[in-house]
Amino acid sequence: MKTAANNDWKIVSEIDLIYKTKVKSSQRPLITSSRCAYALLKDCWDPGKIEFLEQFKVLLLNQSNRVLGIYEASSGGISGTIVDIRLLFAAALKASAVGIIISHNHPSGKTIPSEADKSITRKIKQAGELLDIPLLDHVIVTSENYYSFADEGAL
Repeated sequence: MKTAANNDWKIVSEIDLIYKTKVKSSQRPLITSSRCAYALLKDCWDPGKIEFLEQFKVLLLNQSNRVLGIYEASSGGISGTIVDIRLLFAAALKASAVGIIISHNHPSGKTIPSEADKSITRKIKQAGELLDIPLLDHVIVTSENYYSFADEGAL
């Protein structure tokens, strides 16, 4: 067996993390309740899609519950969408988020969570606990109303 002449594979690649923002913390929206989160999310939702197809979005929050950004984790079909939890938390880590609020819309207009909604909430909550990025709420958004897992004691 020949030994490889190039031993570069033995060296761990260097990773450099930086955070750039053009928005001052005081100018970021402050989340103080599920109603506040719903209002912000609904305002950022494309009105042509909220009753058409299901999307999953994440509010990335700093230590003061100010919004660092909204990450669209997935966009699916009429009755569902698939969320990759690894990509969701990759976005949270890159933004230096210390808390998240997940959300998705129900094109049907009904706010009752499905078993799939409850399952993904549990998985994201567990992953957040491991990474020390707590899941603060899961808000189901419709054009007229919302459901908050936190408010309903379902978190």
